[in-house]
Amino acid sequence: MAQANITSHVRLRNHISGYTDVIQMLTGVLLCCFVLMHMVLVSSVILSPKIMDSLAVFLETSYLAQIGGPIILLVMILHFILAARKMPFSPLELREFWRQAKMMHHMDTWLWLGAGAHPARHPTQQWLVQVATAIVILVMASAHVINILSNLPISADKSAAAIQGGMVPFYLVLFAALDLHIAIGLYRVGVKFGILNRENRLKWRKYALYLVIGLALLSLATHYSFATMAI
Repeated sequence: MAQANITSHVRLRNHISGYTDVIQMLTGVLLCCFVLMHMVLVSSVILSPKIMDSLAVFLETSYLAQIGGPIILLVMILHFILAARKMPFSPLELREFWRQAKMMHHMDTWLWLGAGAHPARHPTQQWLVQVATAIVILVMASAHVINILSNLPISADKSAAAIQGGMVPFYLVLFAALDLHIAIGLYRVGVKFGILNRENRLKWRKYALYLVIGLALLSLATHYSFATMAI
């Protein structure tokens, strides 16, 4: 009877873990889509500040900004909470991760976060880079969203004033974290669903690198446009 109860408990825990993994993946994909859309909309300033202002007016008059902003913030927090189940917070778990990473000598191992000292708590692996960037994104993106929503309306002049006022390091760090997090996250989704395998993994790593470079160039061009705007 005791063995049956233990087996039932393990199955229930595995089912719950599976569901939370799916929710974590879906929220991650949703956030990726939002960030990519947000970058495209903001980068419209490269063409013309008036285009960006027109898009901002549409988002605000339709209340997409006022409603969507808090929703995205909540989704981001939920995504972080679900991912935090697999993060090694204790010194013992961190030591175990470094021990395993050094032993494996593999790129995926160094980029992944190992199972740690508590396999039941860490049934899968995530990217080491994902953990570091997730913490950066949670703090900095939350501050960014709150700042934007508390200073409506959005305008190209306000963004340019922020960039020219010394906020470049903040946004460059935030962007770098987002860029890496998105590329690696989408790569891991492909691995999880079998889209990426041993035969095509190197090819998809190149695609992930192209995505990182492309987004970086777009971000730099956007920052340059804001930095050189007359306000």
